[in-house]
Amino acid sequence: MLMRTDPFRELDRLAQQLIGPGTWSKPSAMPMDAYREGDEYVVAFDLPGVTADAIDIDVERNMLTVKAERRPVAKADDVQMELSERPLGVFSRQIVLADTLDTEHIKADYDAGVLTLRIPIAERAKPRKISIGVGSGHKEISG
Repeated sequence: MLMRTDPFRELDRLAQQLIGPGTWSKPSAMPMDAYREGDEYVVAFDLPGVTADAIDIDVERNMLTVKAERRPVAKADDVQMELSERPLGVFSRQIVLADTLDTEHIKADYDAGVLTLRIPIAERAKPRKISIGVGSGHKEISG
């Protein structure tokens, strides 16, 4: 149901570690998991240290775009940074959604640094029974 849009994601991830954080014009990738749970697809993005108001989710046709920005924490003037490994900047991910998903009813939750999107499977994609007319009677088959 979900298709990868970037076959070079691992190469991009390594390059981002060497180059530095992302910007709105060239965002860094964010890790995600995607799986089916019953009649919906679940996509979970790791966004630790990002506030909910710094996350932007858009759907245009079948393209889902998630952008987030991790901003630096305000520090006092007398603070001297000794080590800084947590990346700051912009993170983004685009996913092409299958036509069988209902993009009108996506639910988003953000808890403990994980953004979880629940995308229901469209009614037209669910299995259904079709009746067959034979002579004067109908016979039902499941499909």
